[in-house]
Amino acid sequence: MVLDRLCKEYQIHEKEPGLAGSLRSFVHRRYRTLTAVDDLSFQIGAGEVVGFLGSNGAGKTTTLKMLAGLLYPTSGGANVLGFKPSERRNEFLRNITLVMGNKQQLSWDLPAIETFVVNAAIYEIPDDQFKRTLGEFAELLDLEPLLKKQVRKLSLGERMKCELAAALLHRPQALFLDEPTIGLDVTMQTNIRQFIADYNARYGATVILTSHYMADVTALCKRVILIDHGKLLYDGGLKALSDKIAPHKLISVEFAHPLGSQQLERYGRVVKSRPQWAKLLVLRDETSGIAARMLAELPIADVTIEDPPIEDVITNVFEQAAEARRARARLFPGTYDRRKGDRRGAPEAPTGKRRKVWSDRRGSE
Repeated sequence: MVLDRLCKEYQIHEKEPGLAGSLRSFVHRRYRTLTAVDDLSFQIGAGEVVGFLGSNGAGKTTTLKMLAGLLYPTSGGANVLGFKPSERRNEFLRNITLVMGNKQQLSWDLPAIETFVVNAAIYEIPDDQFKRTLGEFAELLDLEPLLKKQVRKLSLGERMKCELAAALLHRPQALFLDEPTIGLDVTMQTNIRQFIADYNARYGATVILTSHYMADVTALCKRVILIDHGKLLYDGGLKALSDKIAPHKLISVEFAHPLGSQQLERYGRVVKSRPQWAKLLVLRDETSGIAARMLAELPIADVTIEDPPIEDVITNVFEQAAEARRARARLFPGTYDRRKGDRRGAPEAPTGKRRKVWSDRRGSE
C-alpha cells in the first residue's frame, strides 16, 4: 500500500449573514478552500497492522475513504493491493473493507444472518467458503446466539461484532478500521481487538486502524503514523516514538517504611506519593544513575522503571505541532490556517523549507 503526496481539498461556500447577505451569496457565491489531507506520503507492507492516529479533524477518516475509493483525491495518488482506489474496480472492492464504528451496514429490522447472506451474494462468495468463514467468525466472536436476532435488539457490542463479521465475510486483504471499538465496554473492546489480531494472523491481511483508545493501538500495532491538520508528523514504532519525543522516564519505588516526599525531591520530580510509595519523573539519560543512588541511599523494597504512558507521548507530539502553528501565525500574521481556507490577499509565508517529519523509518526531512 503506497500513498504518494495524497491531497484532498474541499470548496466551502461562505454565506454572509442576514437577508441581504443571502441574496448576495445567491448571486455572487464566495468559496474558501479547506485542506483535509495535505501532501501525505507513506508505505505499508503486506500483513502490517498500523495505527493511524490524529486528533479530531486531522484527516484520518478522509484518508481512509480515499484509500477505500469512496473519495477522489484532489491531487497525488494511492496504490492499494496493486489497484488505484478511485477506479473502484470489482477485483479491488472484493479485497478491501472499510469499517466505521459510527456507521452500520446491518439492516435494522432484520436478523444479522440476512445481511450476511446478502453480502455473500454481492461478493459472490462460494457456499462452502461462506459456511466455513461464518463458522470461524461465530466461534471467534461468539456469534451463534446473535445471528437470528433482530439487529435492533442487539446491544452495541453485539452489533459491532456482527458488523465486523459482515465486513470481513469475503476475506478482504486490506482492512480500513475507523474507530471499531468506539463506545464499547472494556471486555468487548478486548474481544474485538483479539478478533482483529486473529484475522490478521490467519489471513495475512493489511490493517490500518484509527482509534482514540490507546489500548487498541498498543495491543495491535507495532507501528504508528501520526497526522495533524492533514500533514504527516511521525511514521515509525511506538517505542521509538517514546524514545524520540519523551525526554523522561518514570521511576516507581516502594519503601520499607514511610518516607516524606521532600526526601525524594533531590532525585527527581515527585509526580505521585503515598507514605510508602512514590513515582518520580527523571531525565531519560540519568535514569540508571538516579535509580542506583536511590537503591544505595534509601530503604527501598521494590523499584520499577517505565516509559511515560503512550497517551502522554502522543499528546506531547500534537501539542508541539500546535505550538509550531501558533508560532508560525505570530511570525506571519497575514497567513491563514489551511484547514480553514486561505483568505484572499493574505501574504504567503516562505515555503522553501519543508515541515519536519519525525520518523525512525525514513529519517527526518
